[in-house]
Amino acid sequence: GRGPVIEELAKEYDGKVNGCKVNVDHNPQRSMNYGITSIPASLFVKGGQVVDKVVGAQPKANFVKKIEQHK
Repeated sequence: GRGPVIEELAKEYDGKVNGCKVNVDHNPQRSMNYGITSIPASLFVKGGQVVDKVVGAQPKANFVKKIEQHK
């Protein structure tokens, strides 16, 4: 599943934003590949490239700001 904020954003940006959750304990290589050193971490990927990252629990407004920056 995804966090409730990510669920809301996926609905609000229907078809423009997708969210997925990765368990770093089960995917240590993936977290290394993306340079994730602490959790929760949210990566913003556009065109297959990581364009931004936020670490720690964040209010929804912060996610909206990042999405708008990288539209």
